[in-house]
Amino acid sequence: MKLSLGKQLSLGFALIIFITVAVISIIANLLIKNEFEKYVEKQQQAFSAQLAAGLSAQYDEDSGEWDVDYIHGMGMYALSDGYILKVYDSQNEVVWDAENHDMEHCHQMMQEIEERMNRLSGDEGQFVTHSYDILSGEKIIGRADITYYTPYYFNENAFRFVDSLNIILLVTGIICIINAICMGVIFAKKISKPIIKVTDIADEISKGDYSVRTDSRTSTVELRELSQAINNMAEKIERQEGLRKQLTSDVAHELRTPLTNISTQVEMIVDGLFEPTKERLNGIYDEVNRLSSLVSELEKLQLIENTKLNKTEVDLLELAKSTASVFEAEFNKNNLQCTVLGEKTLLFADEGKLRQVITNLISNAIKYSQSGGTIEISVKSYGENAVLSVKDHGIGISEEDKELIFERFYRTDKSRSRKSGGVGIGLAIVNAIVKAHGGKIEVESTEGMGSDFIVTLPKNDAQN
Repeated sequence: MKLSLGKQLSLGFALIIFITVAVISIIANLLIKNEFEKYVEKQQQAFSAQLAAGLSAQYDEDSGEWDVDYIHGMGMYALSDGYILKVYDSQNEVVWDAENHDMEHCHQMMQEIEERMNRLSGDEGQFVTHSYDILSGEKIIGRADITYYTPYYFNENAFRFVDSLNIILLVTGIICIINAICMGVIFAKKISKPIIKVTDIADEISKGDYSVRTDSRTSTVELRELSQAINNMAEKIERQEGLRKQLTSDVAHELRTPLTNISTQVEMIVDGLFEPTKERLNGIYDEVNRLSSLVSELEKLQLIENTKLNKTEVDLLELAKSTASVFEAEFNKNNLQCTVLGEKTLLFADEGKLRQVITNLISNAIKYSQSGGTIEISVKSYGENAVLSVKDHGIGISEEDKELIFERFYRTDKSRSRKSGGVGIGLAIVNAIVKAHGGKIEVESTEGMGSDFIVTLPKNDAQN
């Protein structure tokens, strides 16, 4: 049988409290009962001794006679409390005997005590007779035999006390269990409510509504983190969905323009309106190359993510210098200065993939730098990491775009990107390569001031 979280928590609380109260009740009952039994046993011994001591006052030394009537009163009082008294004089003659006086009452009392104690603790006790000397000063004037149930026995008042104690523990347990169930229900609702809400939000997301968000304000850290994780997931999915739609639009546009140009040119040549000159055929060929380049770029990211790294020892500084030298013509064409500074930094990495990272970063820096600007490339070693920085002083990146530039197919300046080619996967490729090496890439940028792309890579076991 499947139970909701609320019911499970409620039952769990009730079970825990029930076990706790049961254990406490049993322990408390045993301890109190044990201490009470010791107390009753001492009281019986003390009462017997006091009873025997009190008999000495009932002897008249002058006449040598006992006050039998008073002893009778004492004996009957003691009998009502479960003590059977028998008094002897100094000649060992019976002065007063409770059994001789009222044998039926004595036997009835003994039977009631045995039944009562057997019901409480089983057949563990018995009636035992204790003898006490009756003294007048230091002189022994008689003997008292007092018979009572040992090791202890409970009278009616003691039984009522024990029964009351058990009832109190039982009622306390029931109250605690009821309170536990109530608190469990309240606590379960407090926990399950945000979970149910998160579940509903996740269900809405699964149905395609990526705009929904859950309230993460809760005092429970784990629930707050769960809500935030769901919100972050929804935001990323919504962002990816937007990028996907944008990609569809961009790819459609990128395909439509060259296809329209090719279709128009070919149709007019076929209709005889245009001569198939070399210039027109070259134009068609350029448009075909444009389509091929688009498809090629769309395949690059998948190839990067699925290709295993071929790691060797690489000097990151030398790699940066050799890669930058390839762009010398581009630097001159755009009137840009490029500097490569740093220290020799060895690491184990895939040289070809790292070259692609540096190539893409330099290419982006050239695209978004203004004429007369500079591009600064630096390589440094920080402990177990190698750090590569490619910094330009171009148009910069807005705060909104900084969080998205490493997403697939995202372009900050769509009109400019379209002119310069590509569909916005250059930085996504860079990010994939860096992550494959166990590193990370970050960007520091101010709009209108330029951007600094910082790549941090682990050296692994490189020897310096």
